[in-house]
Amino acid sequence: MDKKILDPALKQILGKIANTIRVLSMEAVQKADSGHPGLPMGCAEIGAYLYGYALRQNPKDSKWLNRDRFILSAGHGSMLLYSSLHLSGYNVTLEDLKNFRQLHSPTPGHPENIETDGVETTTGPLGQGIGNAVGTALGMKLLAGRFNTGDHKIIDNKIYTLVGDGCIMEGVSSEVSSFAGHLQLDNLIVIYDANHVTLDGPLSESCSENTKMRYRAYGWDVYEVDGNDLDSLHATITQVREGQQRPVLIIATTVIGKGSPNKAGTFKVHGSPLGADEVKASKAALGWPEEPFFIPQPVIDYFKQRLVQDAALEQDWKKTFDAWAKANGELFKEFEAMSHLRLPDDLEEKLRSLAIASPVAGRKASQDCLNLLGNMLPQLCGGSADLSVSDLTMMKKFPLVSPGNFKGRNIKFGVREFGMATIATGMAQTRMITPFIGTFLTFSDYMRNAIRLCSLMKEQVIYQFTHDSIFLGEDGPTHQPVEHLAALRAIPNLHVMRPADTNEVKMAWVSALRYKGPTALILSRQNLPELAGTNVSFAEGVGRGGYIIKKEKNKADYTLLATGSEVSLAMDVAVALEKLGKGVRVVSLPCWEIYDQQSIEYKNSVLGSNTGRRISIEAGISQGWHKYIGADGIAISIESYGASAPYRALAAEFGFTVESILERIL
Repeated sequence: MDKKILDPALKQILGKIANTIRVLSMEAVQKADSGHPGLPMGCAEIGAYLYGYALRQNPKDSKWLNRDRFILSAGHGSMLLYSSLHLSGYNVTLEDLKNFRQLHSPTPGHPENIETDGVETTTGPLGQGIGNAVGTALGMKLLAGRFNTGDHKIIDNKIYTLVGDGCIMEGVSSEVSSFAGHLQLDNLIVIYDANHVTLDGPLSESCSENTKMRYRAYGWDVYEVDGNDLDSLHATITQVREGQQRPVLIIATTVIGKGSPNKAGTFKVHGSPLGADEVKASKAALGWPEEPFFIPQPVIDYFKQRLVQDAALEQDWKKTFDAWAKANGELFKEFEAMSHLRLPDDLEEKLRSLAIASPVAGRKASQDCLNLLGNMLPQLCGGSADLSVSDLTMMKKFPLVSPGNFKGRNIKFGVREFGMATIATGMAQTRMITPFIGTFLTFSDYMRNAIRLCSLMKEQVIYQFTHDSIFLGEDGPTHQPVEHLAALRAIPNLHVMRPADTNEVKMAWVSALRYKGPTALILSRQNLPELAGTNVSFAEGVGRGGYIIKKEKNKADYTLLATGSEVSLAMDVAVALEKLGKGVRVVSLPCWEIYDQQSIEYKNSVLGSNTGRRISIEAGISQGWHKYIGADGIAISIESYGASAPYRALAAEFGFTVESILERIL
């Protein structure tokens, strides 16, 4: 039989699985009295085909490296995923489905990989799931390029993602799809649920683009199928898997809410429960028992058999892997190091001994660190949104990733900041890559929602944000960050590091590599002097988040707190105050998040009761500083936009000189 024709018996059971997904989804949403039944019901055949047949996976080892990944970019349709995970044998119980959207349930409203077995990434804000999928696909190509040999192919999986009209319309999908087409990612399969309905009404009321032509222009192969027809899905996906040479978009026309007699095909089924009467009518129309959360025995039996096949599939892969490891000893060592994201014991020592001439810009000191680390850490891969010559994110000893060539470790993301951030998260989700990405700090606004989701998941991504204040100079207020430090500090789980000099830059990298979560390195464009008080161990300095770099001689009349380029200014102010007979303490506070986690005893030793009047100095808005300086503290800050001028002129204009600060505080 032609393998592109679905076996009739298999087709019958997959149809039963599809209706099981359909009913479980509508019932869970109805029980929760909240959710989106339309997509799960409309895409039930897609879920049944992928989880019942197409995906190479092992639900009993959901972290198997070479598994196919499925990412639900249209995360509002989460019951499609939860139903599929439960049926196929992941650790998602029937009770979990019944507790959909309830407190502490592993089946939240939108999929979260920190909550639920088998969920690859956290989705919901539309378009970001496809970005994560592109990143995971790129990450797997990088690993395949590094480890596959002519004799053994240990990485050859596919990354599937299901997107909806909202994902396609969100601008981030354009960024990442263009990038994927450029790199010819032949392991990426995007299934587009083209149901022509959005939450607000028919798609035609807001969009009339030719998506097929758009994706062909990106360099993708595009197929059109009936998404509710198992034969059509099977023929197309089989053809794609046999000879894929570039990313693929499968436009799957579906009926939203399929199975609902009175609401199918309308926006009324998109984001609201069907209602008890309609659930009952839908079950009757499908010939389904009235028993709540009923799963037919043939479906249960089928997936039991599948689990045996899935386990055997992984065992076959392990035999290939063992043969590869035996034949490639050095590659295996590198593989092991990357699998554990291993850091050398002498990481801090190596960085501290790195010679960097001073004065030097924070961005340049970070580049020197990055180039040292690139040789030490094979898991480091990354690049910039078309600014590598400015944000200095290039690892000089390694080649560029290019179309069809994935042996490099430097990536040119193009002018796609938001897309870059979603891709970096997906790369981290390979669990073998620590991605770093760079741009100017002011452009973190473009990336913010991706940084937020990355922080929610605590994925280890390192953001190198340069040109960190008005002191970047002549480019003017459009490029000069003012509110951005406060905005990033507002994101839970994100470590925001603003180092003062080369010593703190080195230790900021130590922190970023040790922290199992995202870090934003905030770096200057202008040169900064090396400060004697920062030349301490990680544990005594940056590892505390904040520490004393200059002690008062007797009693402290003033304590100056600063970050980044303003720490050296604080030191100059301290010298001037001491000449006036004042006792001054200077505290560098490179990472608020780490400092806030320190013990009460330590924080009292830095900012206790006998520290005099406190003054913060930072070239940004003052928001947040008063928790350190108190209500009567003085915040030397910028509460307006900057201006286009040389940075020394800006310092005088905005009050960031010793004379101006003395005038404020005396």
